[in-house]
Amino acid sequence: MPERIIKFREAIYEAMYEEMIRDTNVFIMGEDVKRTVPQRFRDEFDSKRLVNTPLSEEGFTGLGVGAALTGLRPIVDMTYTDFILLAMDAVVNQAAKASYMFGGHASVPLVIRTHCGAGRGNAAQHSQSLEALFTQIPGLITIMPATPYDAKGLLKSAIRSNNPVIFIENKNMWSNKGLVPEDEYLVPIGRSDIKRVGKDLTIVATSSMVVSALSASEKLAQEGVDIEVVDVRTLVPLDIETITRSIKKTHRLLVINQGPHTSGFAAELVARTCETTFSSLEAPVVRLTSRDVPVPFSQALEASVFPTEAQIVDAVKDILSK
Repeated sequence: MPERIIKFREAIYEAMYEEMIRDTNVFIMGEDVKRTVPQRFRDEFDSKRLVNTPLSEEGFTGLGVGAALTGLRPIVDMTYTDFILLAMDAVVNQAAKASYMFGGHASVPLVIRTHCGAGRGNAAQHSQSLEALFTQIPGLITIMPATPYDAKGLLKSAIRSNNPVIFIENKNMWSNKGLVPEDEYLVPIGRSDIKRVGKDLTIVATSSMVVSALSASEKLAQEGVDIEVVDVRTLVPLDIETITRSIKKTHRLLVINQGPHTSGFAAELVARTCETTFSSLEAPVVRLTSRDVPVPFSQALEASVFPTEAQIVDAVKDILSK
């Protein structure tokens, strides 16, 4: 496949554009989406497929659920993950449960595309990492890509899925660049990916923390430490088998997630991996997460809340010393 280097955000828009061309049931809805999409969307698609909505997350998410139930494939643009909290009834009680409530006779092919994470001084109400909330809701698929390649392939798979998907992008990664094929491809939902092969320790990470883990691993390699980095990619359904194989090879585990420490997704990963690999571990499992505080507005304070590359390096060295 011919490949190009493009930005994360460009990969996202390519995925949506290609799926809207492929399937006329796919449309985008959300606050001011006509202004935020590239020009080619406005040139190609009319107001029925680019739908500006009022500032009412509960209202337009409910509209998206209804559209999905009638056979359309809406992409609901939820500007910040924080705002999904305003639409939780539609997400938790309607989208996630409709197929089960109707005995499988109904499906909800809905994608809620949203943005998480801190690092831009957006303060406490626009910087949260709430992915663990959605993983606790049976019936929802939760996806967090870390590269442009995965972002495009997973979003295309999400749009084609007959189940509701929470598709979470870290806003600080939109300018990150990576190789993306020009030809059609899909990344399957429910499979983790080994981004770096190693033998001394396994790092399991999500979203932007994958990038930090890879950078830290290259620094550690200069000191003779060989790290394996596993990108979760799909939080639900979780590919525990790939993670388990890696841990049984390296015998040590560090979990990194930008969500909160208490009851965050890192805690779930630690629990699941210890259930399957405890006898293989040669050191205690360690998790690096954000601190259990609201995200500060001050960028200097904000930087102290989330895991850093230096902390990853120190954590790896500490685990290997035991």
